[in-house]
Parts: sequence; C-alpha cells; structure tokens
Amino acid sequence: MKARDLQNIPDVQGAPDSRKLAIDKVGIKGIRHPVRITERPTNDRASGRASGAQHTIAHFNMYVGLPHHFKGTHMSRFVEILEAHEREITVETFQQMLREMVEKLEAEEGHIEMTFPYFIEKKAPVSGVKSLMDYEVSFIGEIHGGRQRFTMKVVVPVTSLCPCSKKISDRGAHNQRSHVTVTAQTTDFVWIEEIVDLVEKQASCELYGLLKRPDEKYVTERAYDNPKFVEDLVRDVASVLNLDERIESYVVESENFESIHNHSAYALIEKKKRAS
Repeated sequence: MKARDLQNIPDVQGAPDSRKLAIDKVGIKGIRHPVRITERPTNDRASGRASGAQHTIAHFNMYVGLPHHFKGTHMSRFVEILEAHEREITVETFQQMLREMVEKLEAEEGHIEMTFPYFIEKKAPVSGVKSLMDYEVSFIGEIHGGRQRFTMKVVVPVTSLCPCSKKISDRGAHNQRSHVTVTAQTTDFVWIEEIVDLVEKQASCELYGLLKRPDEKYVTERAYDNPKFVEDLVRDVASVLNLDERIESYVVESENFESIHNHSAYALIEKKKRAS
C-alpha cells in the first residue's frame, strides 16, 4: 500500500458518537506480560538466592473513561504503553505508565490492574529447610477526579484453628487453611513482604512450602496454642494496619475454608483512616 493511501485510512474510533452515553471503563483485559518486581533487601547472607529483583508474569487490565462524544478508544495504544516499559515495571514505573495511558488516550480517568504471583523464600521453623511460598499480589492504579491513587492487594494463605472446637473437645481441634486478603491504599512505599509478615504474625500459624517432621509438630502445636476465629483474624490484622501511617485506607478480608463444613467462614473490615 502506498504511503499516501496509509495516510487516508479512516480513524473509526475517533469518529463522533450521537448516543450521548459516556463509558466508565474501556480498554484491554487479561493481557499477560513479563515484569520485574523489586524484593525487600534481606540481611540473611547465608541465603543462596540473589536478592534485589524477581522476574514473574503479570496479568494486566488497562482501562480509560471514554467521553460520550467519542465512538471508541484506540486499543493498540494500551499495548504500546505496556511494551514501552519492557520488563522494568516497579511501583514507580507502574504509576508513570498510568499517567502515560491517560495522556496518550486523551482521557480524564484511567485504571490499571497488574496481578502476579510473588515468591518469598521461607525457612521451616525447626529444621531451617528453605522453600518458596507464593502469594497473589495486585497493583491497582487509578486516576479519578484529578487525583492519582495506588492500591496494593495481597492474598496471604495461613492456618486458623477454631477456638470453639478447642474449648469443647477432649482431643484436638479442627483447623483450616485461610486466605487473608489485605487491600491497602497507601501514601508511601510499602513492601509486599511487610503485608505478608503482618498477616502471618496474626494467624494461628503461618504456612510453609516444605516441612520436616519436627516442623510439622511445631506448626501443629503452634496453631493449637494460638486459636483464631475468622473474626479474630480480621480484627487483629486491622489493629496493626491502624498503626501504620502509610496506610490511608484498607479492606481486610478472611475466608476460612472450613474442614468440618462444606462452606467457608468469612469476615471483612473496611476503614478509611483519613479523608480523601
């Protein structure tokens, strides 16, 4: 095709629309892209793993608000913005990418979600054997009403042991794996590992990728000595979040996958610590 013909290709998306209906979110969803996430520095010199950054695969959702007078948005530009950052995506470049998206698509509002598995090396409590634990993490960036916000969401699997079962039973108590989810809007940098540590310290016991028999004995007894209802989990995590000045608002959820029922127990606390 001749260069002159390329210049004459019509821009259908940019055509006017007469229905006078703005669209809240339009864009691309579920695109996968490799990313590099900065790890919290460690003082453990005996660790055999390199510290500093972690390579993983993220799922992206990228949207903008579309004014009523535009027929459509330019979908290819979302991918171009993502590709422009190659694999060097951090909290800072994530925020920059959000601003670029809104500017290049001539929008007033924008939304990017980036969800990825994040791995943390943990030592078993007795044997010290090392293994990786994976956590689901999401970065969520929004520009709304002229203000830019950053939210981090971390799903932390833990063990919870039922206080009621322990109290009424002569032998043992039922426990279960629980997912505690912290969704925090922050005003300053917070490490993923900080959220994970916070939640694991409030659980009946934390989880490990690999346990030897002495470790299994330890975690079983640790959970038995530290029973928590689903209500206890969310209250204890929220109490610690209330003390962190970097957390502007949060949602704490806990879903306990019950071992004696075919349903889950669930609790949620939501709090905005200061006015937006």
